[in-house]
Amino acid sequence: MKLVQTMIKPFKLDEVKEALVELGIQGMTVTEVKGFGRQKGHKETYRGAEYQIDFVPKVKIELVIPDDMEQRVIETIVRAARSGSIGDGKIFVSELKTALRIRTGEIGDGAL
Repeated sequence: MKLVQTMIKPFKLDEVKEALVELGIQGMTVTEVKGFGRQKGHKETYRGAEYQIDFVPKVKIELVIPDDMEQRVIETIVRAARSGSIGDGKIFVSELKTALRIRTGEIGDGAL
């Protein structure tokens, strides 16, 4: 199993979610987060005053998937989340040792 974590622009969430559901993903966790990467935030002007936004709002999506879906999930997220401008996000994939469905006791892929 794999744990896929991706940080994307908030306005891309619906597109990514719909694309993943079409792929057969049955569950995901979504969290509103803030952070910065190479862009180091940005400047905004409010009532004539310019100020620095150090942490950019993002959405973090976490998925647990079977090993054989890794490449398709990555391609789907990239296709749906890409806007072509700086700050489109990142995808991190980690090995996941185990998953357990609390209600039934199922372990591994069956728990997904």
